[in-house]
Amino acid sequence: MSMKRVTLFCGHYGSGKSNLAVNYALYLRSLGKAVSLADMDIVNPYFRSADSKTELEAAGVTVVALPFARSNVDLPALPAELYGLVQRRDTFAVLDVGGDDRGALALGRYVPYLRAENDYDMLFVVSFRRPLTPTAEDALAVLREIELAAGLRFTGLVNNTNLGAETTAGTVLDSVAETQKLSVLAGLPVVMTSFDRRLGELPVPSPFPMALQKNDPARGA
Repeated sequence: MSMKRVTLFCGHYGSGKSNLAVNYALYLRSLGKAVSLADMDIVNPYFRSADSKTELEAAGVTVVALPFARSNVDLPALPAELYGLVQRRDTFAVLDVGGDDRGALALGRYVPYLRAENDYDMLFVVSFRRPLTPTAEDALAVLREIELAAGLRFTGLVNNTNLGAETTAGTVLDSVAETQKLSVLAGLPVVMTSFDRRLGELPVPSPFPMALQKNDPARGA
């Protein structure tokens, strides 16, 4: 995929977007980029990208997290650093946006900056093994809800279909056709097929092997 200065990962709760955001930030850093990761997830009470702060900062990735995440605050006050990420143009920014349309509401205040610079990708992360997105049609409905809440259109799709630690190569390969169907319905390209690197090389579109984070409950820990 092309590397835009700002990459936003959005998806339904449980799609695995936080794990993906962490891995993508580390990937950019491995290329020598200056990288910041913003954890904007106000929905997920379990694994969040900020839970990997120690690993990220050890690799040289700056982490910005919401002060009221996991609270009952619907739209928490956002730290000034988040505005800096979308306004400054000397660093790559990875934004882990909260699950579904409620989490995407927090993104709306950044839209004018993102549109003005026009150097971003907003990627819809989908797992066809989640209860509310088992088909391309179901996933499309979630995608449109997020777009409406955020006030911004998606630019691409990420197939992150998995069963956590029980994921097999077949789990990933079986999802390719449904992802292609979603691509046609949404009119968006598939820019990544992400999977646990322990599965080895897989013949999938735009493969992105990654490591499951140690705090991710999908590891079975």
